[in-house]
Amino acid sequence: MMDEADYRRIERLILMYPYYLDDGRFDDMGKLFADADVYIGSELAASKDPAAVAALWRRYVRIHSNGTPRTHHIATNIIVDEEGPERARAHSYILVVQHAAGFPLQPITAGDYLDRFAKSDGTWRFIERRVGNDLFGNLSHHLIEPMAAGTDIAPQRWERL
Repeated sequence: MMDEADYRRIERLILMYPYYLDDGRFDDMGKLFADADVYIGSELAASKDPAAVAALWRRYVRIHSNGTPRTHHIATNIIVDEEGPERARAHSYILVVQHAAGFPLQPITAGDYLDRFAKSDGTWRFIERRVGNDLFGNLSHHLIEPMAAGTDIAPQRWERL
């Protein structure tokens, strides 16, 4: 049975992703998903490969002169549920705001993260992340090239977990 510390450790994993991403630390971000399958929408983007996760984000996310994407990914409404012995799932909302040179502060995308976790040797780890953005603003200063929208997971939030 999960205790309060387990919930906090899972929430911390969810919240570390935005910190690493917004700081341009793609390698550290990728390590969070070393044991995970990462989906963008319904497409498997990387499987248990932190280097592939980091490379994917480097391919798509524009880095500005300060070495960051000039974004803040705001994870909210985090709901963590026990899914079995040493297993959990979580659903959270994500809102991304950006302020780049010549680009006023504004929301650029919002959506959902659907995550699964496993506890091994006393440590919680991601085993699955599904990224589904379904609200979009101006991504011209954020993405190097268009990324799959992932609109197919938002209407089915909990059904996928």
